[in-house]
Amino acid sequence: MDQIQQRILEEVADLHGVPEGAYNIRANGQMAGRNTTANIEIISKTEVSGIDIRIHPGTKHESVHIPVVLSESGMKDMVYNDFYIGGDSDVVIIAGCGIHNCGDQDSQHNGIHRFYVGKNAKVKYVEKHYGEGDGSGKRILNPVTEVYMEEGSSMEMEMVQIKGVDSTDRKTKAELARSAKLVVRERLMTHGSQYAVSDYVVELNGADASADVVSRSVAKDSSYQKFDSRIVGNAPCSGHTECDAIIMGDARILAVPQLEANDIDAALIHEAAIGKIAGEQIVKLMTLGLTEEEAEAQIVNGFLK
Repeated sequence: MDQIQQRILEEVADLHGVPEGAYNIRANGQMAGRNTTANIEIISKTEVSGIDIRIHPGTKHESVHIPVVLSESGMKDMVYNDFYIGGDSDVVIIAGCGIHNCGDQDSQHNGIHRFYVGKNAKVKYVEKHYGEGDGSGKRILNPVTEVYMEEGSSMEMEMVQIKGVDSTDRKTKAELARSAKLVVRERLMTHGSQYAVSDYVVELNGADASADVVSRSVAKDSSYQKFDSRIVGNAPCSGHTECDAIIMGDARILAVPQLEANDIDAALIHEAAIGKIAGEQIVKLMTLGLTEEEAEAQIVNGFLK
């Protein structure tokens, strides 16, 4: 891989070299590196572009890296990745996509990830999106994530996009069985004329299932964001969804939290707050020697942590 691709890998997957454990690195539509372990298999699909990741039952404290890099202007990439996480396992999956576009053609990556989380398994999933390059071509990312959780399983999802993506339409769907637990933490920043839509649908189908879906975002300049989160309680369960956003300049933000209770013991809560940075916060930081621009940057960085 060249220096540009290596730098993008650092941004989206914190990789400064070959990762430990299992990994599959994809660059400009081709496999650039792969490793499997005794407990984690990675197999190329034959009918479509993508991979199957099979994590054996009982696998503990192992990780899988599956980053994607695009560095050619005009590149259109599409992958289908399926994860089969065996029961009683405890693993970390690190995904992410970075696009470097210095040309005049749009570059785009669409990824469909499906997770089948076994009974009592525990998964942490980290997905980072990043864009760079001074070309007029757009950097477009449209991920689809489907999660199917068996009894007693848990999944924590960290979804991050804070720089350089011109357009993104993120769709996430989850179905939870009895006592399954899902936690989603989204961090998003847009600027310029960027466009970002996040669409979550979580179905709590088993007794004592729970979901906590929280988005923190900053919209600058003339960018647009939409956060659409729907939690469906089909059993005695608990669900919470929240959107907390800072709006700046001429940006626009639409928050659409939705709840659907189909059981008398479904306890569901939604929250949404959109506002500008308080002037007293900026003044306080400026008294410490920061410029107004530096003060705003400090507040935004702290908000998105």
